[in-house]
Amino acid sequence: MEHLDFQFAGGAPAARRAYAGVVGSGDLEVLLTPGNAGQIDVTITTSVNGMQATWQAQLARVFGSHPWPAAKITINDFGATPAVVRLRLEQALEALAPA
Repeated sequence: MEHLDFQFAGGAPAARRAYAGVVGSGDLEVLLTPGNAGQIDVTITTSVNGMQATWQAQLARVFGSHPWPAAKITINDFGATPAVVRLRLEQALEALAPA
């Protein structure tokens, strides 16, 4: 297991917590909590070692594609593909939208 930490620019703090996904074969879960204004802190625990540069590039694309709220994001990965990573992050963001 590898533990990775990243920081990105964010907006105002998220209004509430959000959750997406499940840890299991080839999947991941995203836990999102409100963070410090202007900052996105990402902590990843992954079963795939040696992928720090890949994670950095993937997260930079996701957080650079449109504005994200300030948040603390915990990702628990069990070998998910980049498409699943983006899907789960976008699902967590969507869960923050007002009903």
